[in-house]
Amino acid sequence: MEWKLSQGDYVPDGAGGLTALKGGEEMLARVLYRLTARRGALPFLPELGSRLYLLGREKPSSRQALAAQYVAEALREEHDLSVRSVELVQEGEKGRITVYLDWQGEELIAQLPV
Repeated sequence: MEWKLSQGDYVPDGAGGLTALKGGEEMLARVLYRLTARRGALPFLPELGSRLYLLGREKPSSRQALAAQYVAEALREEHDLSVRSVELVQEGEKGRITVYLDWQGEELIAQLPV
């Protein structure tokens, strides 16, 4: 079970607990966690996370292919999930990645800055 986050804080449910995510929202939260965590940063879970933080070190012409590779690598353990496409948009020094996913017949879209 995943808990809903808003601006880095858990969202209360109004009854003294926390708001739980379900279905596609829960999967999307797991996807975003896997994509934003740095791969290898957790010593007991070395396969968790992505290498998307390395994109800035690469040639601009290589970044799109590497972004797709890093996303697929990070989401490999999510068995009911498939990556349809990855779109990298460079905006000067910064950029944005949009990941289009299929999960149990539902289309999910994850966006994150890079």
